[in-house]
Amino acid sequence: MAADVIVEAREISKTYDGGVEALKGINLVIPRGRLSTLLGPSGCGKTTLLKIIAGLIFPSRGEVWVKGKKVDGPGPERAFVFQDFALLPWANVLRNVAFGLELRGVPKAERNEIARKHIAEAGLFGFESSYPHQLSGGMRQRVGLARALAVDSDIILMDEPFSSVDEQTRRKFQEELLDLLREKKKTVIFVTHSIEEAAYLSDQIILLSPRPGTISRFIQPNIDRTGKNPEEIRRDKNYLDVVEEIWQILKQYV
Repeated sequence: MAADVIVEAREISKTYDGGVEALKGINLVIPRGRLSTLLGPSGCGKTTLLKIIAGLIFPSRGEVWVKGKKVDGPGPERAFVFQDFALLPWANVLRNVAFGLELRGVPKAERNEIARKHIAEAGLFGFESSYPHQLSGGMRQRVGLARALAVDSDIILMDEPFSSVDEQTRRKFQEELLDLLREKKKTVIFVTHSIEEAAYLSDQIILLSPRPGTISRFIQPNIDRTGKNPEEIRRDKNYLDVVEEIWQILKQYV
């Protein structure tokens, strides 16, 4: 595995019980410190592939390597942000954010200190004692992201993390995610249904075909975001060209 490659999938195929073939012959590499997006029509296996990389489910054939080691289950170098937040309903914000650290055996005082730092960074200061049912969808998503960041994993796996929030909140989260990449140099693998979101965020877009999902195209947006505000990026010619290129491919599957 090359030094700048942190994740590699080799001939990944997945067939579920009942004979449903979700993925077929997936080969890809994920560069370190970049955001790679899995994009494709509904049912193409995006989430399945993400969960295989996470070690949450196993492929029927093929293997995934992370940081030079074969994946045989979840690992501390990977953190998962679920679409439905997957928060503990009986635990407050502090406990939810500290939960991954608790599972790793980090002493309570230390894990709470780390959790409080990430809660504040997520804009949730003052909500440490609140419970998930007391929070808005956007706030619950911030808790999920803070929990993933608290364990300080090299790789963050995000399954449509902004799909349940309003457009204004979604755009704010997108900007914050780009800031996170610049500041913390994390590697992000991101699943979305949105062409515009993929073009706006990604260093690499991996387009999947309809089920069984195969890789139909790798796209490098090559958008220069330096010193540009979000509106300027969305007017950038490369951004507009990437959106149109992806649409021309995906509309064949509609």
